[in-house]
Amino acid sequence: MAELEGLEFGKSDFVLLDEVKMEQFMENLKLRFEKGRIYTFIGEVVVSVNPYRLMEVYGQDVIDAYRGRELYENPPHLYAVADAAYKAMKRQAKDTCIVISGESGAGKTEASKYIMQYIAAITNPHQRADVESVKNVLLKSNCVLEAFGNAKTNRNDNSSRFGKYMDINFNFNGDPTGGHINNYLLEKSRVVQQQQGERNFHSFYQLLRGSSEDVRRSLHLKNDPADYLYTREGAGSVTFINDRCSHKAVLSALKVIGFSEEEISSIYRILAAILLLGNMRFESDGESVRVLGVDTLEHLAELTSTETADVSRSLLYRAVATGGGEVILKGHSQTDACFGRDAFAKSLYERLFGWIVGRINTVIEVKDYDPVLHGKNTVIGVLDIYGFEIFDNNSFEQFCINYCNEKLQQLFIELILRQEQEEYEREGVTWQHIDYFNNQIIVDLVEQAHKGIMSIVDEACLGVGSITDTICLESMNTKLAHHPHYTSRKLSPTDKSMEFHRHFRIRHYAGDVTYSIEGFLDKNKDPLFQDFKRLMYNSADPVLREMWPDGQMSITEVTKRPLTAACLFKTSIVALVDNLACKGVNKINPCCLATPVK
Repeated sequence: MAELEGLEFGKSDFVLLDEVKMEQFMENLKLRFEKGRIYTFIGEVVVSVNPYRLMEVYGQDVIDAYRGRELYENPPHLYAVADAAYKAMKRQAKDTCIVISGESGAGKTEASKYIMQYIAAITNPHQRADVESVKNVLLKSNCVLEAFGNAKTNRNDNSSRFGKYMDINFNFNGDPTGGHINNYLLEKSRVVQQQQGERNFHSFYQLLRGSSEDVRRSLHLKNDPADYLYTREGAGSVTFINDRCSHKAVLSALKVIGFSEEEISSIYRILAAILLLGNMRFESDGESVRVLGVDTLEHLAELTSTETADVSRSLLYRAVATGGGEVILKGHSQTDACFGRDAFAKSLYERLFGWIVGRINTVIEVKDYDPVLHGKNTVIGVLDIYGFEIFDNNSFEQFCINYCNEKLQQLFIELILRQEQEEYEREGVTWQHIDYFNNQIIVDLVEQAHKGIMSIVDEACLGVGSITDTICLESMNTKLAHHPHYTSRKLSPTDKSMEFHRHFRIRHYAGDVTYSIEGFLDKNKDPLFQDFKRLMYNSADPVLREMWPDGQMSITEVTKRPLTAACLFKTSIVALVDNLACKGVNKINPCCLATPVK
């Protein structure tokens, strides 16, 4: 049971501090953490400190203690946040949301799971079977999305490598009737390469270590991740995750959600195909390139339900349309063949992940809901998105992730600080003005049309000729030379922590991050030869065909240049922030800001 806390645990609400200064703030946070109190209020905001250990503060008795109580009746807790959001939604019949933010490794994914579990526990008092089914699918979806979207990094054994926003729909009784998941920027580059000490996505290790010998034999796989190039780096990584047990849990979750045996089989055949792709090698005799290992080629064709000759042709040649409308096959160089193989592997995984999310959505979407008969359908949104990241080597992915966090920080400033102070002024409340840093200048540095970094990178991708990453960096240096939050080695010649022609640095709200420009243009253009799309669209596997609808286009029909990764990501994040902002400050319930212990 939750009990009120004494002063020996520090101040349960930072608002109660005698002086609101950083020293006092950290001292109070440290005291509470040492006393086993990982949650602290700041008004209606909850700060969470990751304990990196199991805590006995989430049982049914604790759920019962927070159910239906007002925010400050009990000690600070995620359950208080969840209950406040639920009550606000039910009492006011208005949409609300919970924003979970913080840097990588802070515990955001775990927080989102506890929030979901709490909402599931306090709803459906009459135990209706249809509501129970919806709750089960919502909860089981976490397990599946973690397996295919999370990975071990050097900061976090279970790091979300994608962003997730989930809407949970409720009927007029307050029972969940369905939901919808939006996913953002899966870090697909991880499929083919990881930083030292990190792992590929969990799903690969679960398949290799958790599946039966018969299943592995049917997929032409061994059980050691060290045997595969794409999983070799993480094969010896020490992690708390039990891949064998996780595999069983994921299989069970897929069945509960409603994936058929055929669909599950297709999922694991695609994972196996990606692993075999990584081991595929090419040899050049100076004039032509050939695939080494006929067995691997045949196995790949079997796993993707395609013809061996078609797989070989897609790996070694590219169909090109001539000016006269004729289509010819252009042979790859060894370098181009390797590039195409890796691009294919990344796209296979990205489309698999997107298909899994879409398949879950078809199961949990609200069906046959008539507002006249059933009353207003309201929503609680739960945002669990990647945290701010600073690694030894920060590339395009970290650039996008940190931009996303800048946008969320901007939303937090807008809703919690600016509007709150404006309301004080309107109400004539006596208060002391609080100065805060408005990070709009950093957001503009990244996203501003024609002037921001994303626009500069996009222009480089659209340029004619051999525009390289280094040339793109030179353009950034020229256009952003006087920006107070941007620098590079050329602009700061004495700063030896950066390299000429390689690094640039952004002064983010959460700290300075040095990015390597290497790979920016390729990752932003995200090219994939149409030959691979056609190969998958013509597969005999209906799941693969469904993932590749654009493969039905012939080479002569493909005329429009695809949108860049940065453009797509920016559009989705702007839409996300607009969706959150339209709920209004009184509808966005307590944010959970998680901070890891150093």
